[in-house]
Amino acid sequence: MAFDPLQGPGDPGDEQQLLSSAFTGLAAGLLLIDAGGRILAANPRAEALLGRPAAAMVGADAHDLLHRGPTGARVPRSQCLLLAVSEQARPAWGETDSFLTGDGRALPVRWSAAPVMHGGRTVGLAILFADVAGSSAPDGREAARIDLLEDLTERLTLVSAITEVLSETLDVEEAVDLLGPLLVPRLADWVAVDLRTAEGEVRRVAVLGPEGRSSALEAWRGPLPSPTALSRSALVRVLHGAEPVVLGTREMAEPPDAPLAAVQVGFLRALGATSAAVVPLTSAREITGAVTAVRTGPGHPFNEQELALLADIGHRAGVAIDNARLFGEQRDIATAMQHHLLTELPHSPDLQLAARYQPAPAGSRVGGDWYDAFPLRDGATALVIGDVIGHDLQAAARMAQLRNILRALAWDRHEAPAAVVARLDDAMTSLTDVPMATMILACVEAPADGSWRLRWTSAGHPPPLLLPAAGTQSRGGARYLEAGQGLVLGAGGDPDRPNGVEDLPAGSTLLLFTDGLVEAPGTDLGAGLERLRSHAMGVVGLPLEEFCDGILRAVPPGSTDDTALLALRVPPERLRPPPNRTGSAGSGLADRPGPQG
Repeated sequence: MAFDPLQGPGDPGDEQQLLSSAFTGLAAGLLLIDAGGRILAANPRAEALLGRPAAAMVGADAHDLLHRGPTGARVPRSQCLLLAVSEQARPAWGETDSFLTGDGRALPVRWSAAPVMHGGRTVGLAILFADVAGSSAPDGREAARIDLLEDLTERLTLVSAITEVLSETLDVEEAVDLLGPLLVPRLADWVAVDLRTAEGEVRRVAVLGPEGRSSALEAWRGPLPSPTALSRSALVRVLHGAEPVVLGTREMAEPPDAPLAAVQVGFLRALGATSAAVVPLTSAREITGAVTAVRTGPGHPFNEQELALLADIGHRAGVAIDNARLFGEQRDIATAMQHHLLTELPHSPDLQLAARYQPAPAGSRVGGDWYDAFPLRDGATALVIGDVIGHDLQAAARMAQLRNILRALAWDRHEAPAAVVARLDDAMTSLTDVPMATMILACVEAPADGSWRLRWTSAGHPPPLLLPAAGTQSRGGARYLEAGQGLVLGAGGDPDRPNGVEDLPAGSTLLLFTDGLVEAPGTDLGAGLERLRSHAMGVVGLPLEEFCDGILRAVPPGSTDDTALLALRVPPERLRPPPNRTGSAGSGLADRPGPQG
């Protein structure tokens, strides 16, 4: 059942009825404001205090219509604490402001405001206010109504914040780290998080206090004894599906009856706990663990309402952790599949080839990046780098489809790279579910004069980087090969898809790569390309395998994409290879009929 922020541990209908009556009969004014600052509703007491009918206020800008400073002067919007509540999604309070009444008076008010969240975003705010100069204070019933509204608003804000934060991560450890600051010190002084492992064991993965993770309590983290089903321990019972429970000093003083119970008793004593709440981390599939929330101050034990709130938070955190685990399992399968599909590079006695594939960081989705290299039947070497739109198993499957079709088309006919890619584009649309992809198809060949030559076409992919041999300044150093650029695959075809042609100097290195090497969220592609060019010049003197490892260190911070790269190094001497030797000589794709650049 989805959590209702207006529902407490008792009968939800009773509490909702009380909320409805509180809105209409509250002795304090209540305004509901939308995200744009316009008034949506005003209760009768707000109408009376402001001397304005609700119909006259609805739709008006609350700040312009009402908010004034202590002397009645207008408050600049940039200094308005009420507007900041909506913008920053944090509650605020004020005791020195005034609201402008219908007859032009500045009414001194005491107010509190809290954001109203929905779907992880702020959709408005609720403003509760009272006349500071009023002659009578609210009676006990009215005070209870005010407390109820403030409590419900606080619960709504807290649960919405937790939902928003936990929904943004697909990493288990990050989810645990995010949970602590949301609970401490708002609901507890300390929090311990225990997770069940895939093997059925239990690990205490975090002990979080006022300063975050506590190094002084690191000894309490790590593997825990197995939860014995017959134990009376609250932690053991919760891990086996029991309801959340609050522990007082008497319950925490009971002698332990199982190894896990003994660890928990020692932990609570070490903290000086005066009250503890133990709630499960639950999902639709399983109980993923438990949270122990601890208070150390006297006279403030957890109550039933707080336990219900903690139980709901435990469910939300459990779902987030379970989702992160499922994502991790799928990601591992996709990564393994992607590695398996990346074929071994062909051996060549003349050309050096090396490649790398680096999955996206933990918590990010595996993309469809791939590299390939294979000999053509006339002895030339085909090089491929590409990026298929999609993620995880879907992306890996799509990448395999595209790679296999491309191999068959490149082997089938004597065509230039652009012609092969044009046929691939047509086949992709008709035979696969790949919506879009970028790629480079290149052919490396050695004509009769013994010099190495590259012909290629690019379907919307980052350009190849050509680096001169270490210690030389051939053609001004490293440079991108901008020729041969055509439309991405899946964009409706490119009838004029071009080829690029470039002679490869002796000892030079060619680098093909995917955009994960030069792009990250919030970064500029041009700056990324320049950073890669500069970095590559610094490592081009290394052996090719080490060069590739060095290139991976150029992945920009904050990258959420996977990265593939393929590097080729031609011989330092322009030796003329014998004809029809795999990966070295031959006419290749470049001399075949087809569109030329």
